[in-house]
Amino acid sequence: MAFSNEEKRNFLADLVEESSLGGGEARVKKQHDQGKFTARERVNRLLDSESFIEFDKFVKHHCSSFGMENNKYLGDGVITGIGRINGQKVAIFSQDFTCWGGALGMAYAKKICKIMDFAIENKLPVIGINDSGGARIQEGVESLAGYADIFHRNVQASGVIPQISLVMGPCAGGAVYSPAMTDFVFMVDKTSYMFVTGPDVVKTVTHEEVTKDELGGAQTHNGKSGVAHFLCEDESDCLERVRELMSFLPNGNFSKQIKTPSYDSIARKNSKLKDFIPVNTKKPYDMKELIMEVVDDQHFLEVQKDFAKNIICGFAQIGGFKIGIVANQPQFLAGCLDIDASTKSARFIRFCDAFGIPLVTLVDVPGFLPGTEQEYGGIIRHGAKLLYAYAEATVPMITLITRKAYGGAYDVMASKHIGADINLVYPTGEIAVMGSEGAVNIIFRNELKGLNGVEFDKKKAELVENYEKEFANPYKAASLGYVDEVIYPEDTRQKIAEYLDFLQDKKELRPHRKHGNIPL
Repeated sequence: MAFSNEEKRNFLADLVEESSLGGGEARVKKQHDQGKFTARERVNRLLDSESFIEFDKFVKHHCSSFGMENNKYLGDGVITGIGRINGQKVAIFSQDFTCWGGALGMAYAKKICKIMDFAIENKLPVIGINDSGGARIQEGVESLAGYADIFHRNVQASGVIPQISLVMGPCAGGAVYSPAMTDFVFMVDKTSYMFVTGPDVVKTVTHEEVTKDELGGAQTHNGKSGVAHFLCEDESDCLERVRELMSFLPNGNFSKQIKTPSYDSIARKNSKLKDFIPVNTKKPYDMKELIMEVVDDQHFLEVQKDFAKNIICGFAQIGGFKIGIVANQPQFLAGCLDIDASTKSARFIRFCDAFGIPLVTLVDVPGFLPGTEQEYGGIIRHGAKLLYAYAEATVPMITLITRKAYGGAYDVMASKHIGADINLVYPTGEIAVMGSEGAVNIIFRNELKGLNGVEFDKKKAELVENYEKEFANPYKAASLGYVDEVIYPEDTRQKIAEYLDFLQDKKELRPHRKHGNIPL
């Protein structure tokens, strides 16, 4: 007996209803009780209203081991599809913890791979929402193969389309490597965690007692490891901040930036900056205040703000141009470069360069952080990452030296010598091999050796003053063409905006190569 059209429509409606239920009402309630949205709720809250188009909602696994043939959910525990964020097209997948704890099997992995392939082919940013207990043990090696298939696509997509990971629950074992290879990782305080081996294994192997949150919670990975880029208060905050980040990102590496209309005039004077840099060169100040004064509408989205606080990275607009900002922060470690600051900023610079986002670098750096901990930890190798990232970049680059730019750190922080297009400096800038006192101690050590007391202090003060007049200023570098312009601080915004406008069509050709060999 043939089914009527009405019966066929009703059958489809029943399947759609079943697929929307996930693991059932009881598991949904448990998810809500933990302060978490369901996989589908996350998608609907993140994307523009009514914009989601779902793929593969009727997919089911084909495993018949351990009674799995009697335990199936439509969609197989992951939601995939396409939609829009602020009108921008995106691809998305969202793992459903209410189905087997979000455990990944082969059909599940194939759904994720399919949406990632679609994203790469159609140049769409891809967003992955992670909430999974790991591999589906019942499927054995097929689950492991599924993870590897996803990892391979993460690498193929890298530098081609933006990849964003939201860790909104557990993410453990091999599953952590997919988010780790994406461009930005969001974590939710108290309800998300990432680790390769859990607390029980740690206790067995190293005899350390540690909780899941201490081992791999959001604060750990934002403040200590640097694995995550954004620490969110709750899931609503997380989804809103992803939408904010997307407003700064292009669809892919093919996109030419479109200038955004801004009501914040580029001619706006930065009067606050006129006397902002302290006269005492050892006195700290907050570089974020300078950034907020210069950018459009005081809107700055900081990346990894809780990690390596001696350097600032983030997105903003100046004169309607979306930019990446890298800045030394004198309030922490005097703005010195160390291992964490170098790796943090190098990765951010490479992201901006991959996707055609101009870089503005604000420099106040006395050097690299000294000490055995840094040397033994490989500051040479890690510092070279930052140098490599700047020298490799071909996007428009503008550098502004606000105060100190000493030694090798001057070279590394987007100097003219490693490829910056425009180098500016305030009258307060000091470009030198080292600070005045250190230089005098070395250059005049024989002259000062026989002196002591008042005579020593008087002579040293005289030598320091003479050195400062000769070298602790921007004019020696300017006379050599190493900086393009000495500017008044109150003109900062207008100058940067004007240079960004002239640099927007920059094209730089490099020698053909498969890829460079960045020091890892």
